[in-house]
Amino acid sequence: MRLVVQRVRRAAVTVDGEVTAAIGPGALIFIGVARGDTIFDAAFLARKVAQLRIFDDREGRLNASIDDAGGELLVVSQFTLYGDCRKGTRPSYVEAAPAGEAAALYQEFMGRLRQLGYVVRQGEFRKRMLVEIHNDGPVTLILESRGRTRP
Repeated sequence: MRLVVQRVRRAAVTVDGEVTAAIGPGALIFIGVARGDTIFDAAFLARKVAQLRIFDDREGRLNASIDDAGGELLVVSQFTLYGDCRKGTRPSYVEAAPAGEAAALYQEFMGRLRQLGYVVRQGEFRKRMLVEIHNDGPVTLILESRGRTRP
């Protein structure tokens, strides 16, 4: 599983001309699910996001978590995070999980964040979305569940 986490001042998702989700200060999380990912990947990354220190503390250092900052979360599914562009000019998506598996793990990831006490807004799975991002910093991190040392 791969995440792109962006600290934002605000973010919103629009589908068919209607805003379907919006947050104020917090984090926008793009999530890509790979073939072979499991609920352990979702749990690992949910805990990681909850503990990430990407917000300013009182001294202006990146030392505060989403909880500390009182931020919100917006999670958007994005299979193109597994686009492989090493050969040719058309990305290959063979590493991306099939839609059914990806949808289940997308929901699992958000469920884990909710279990940790977060209010989670979400994009619409398999829909064409306009994502409005007001990056703060900018602060952008890429997180991977593969290669972790424990489940």
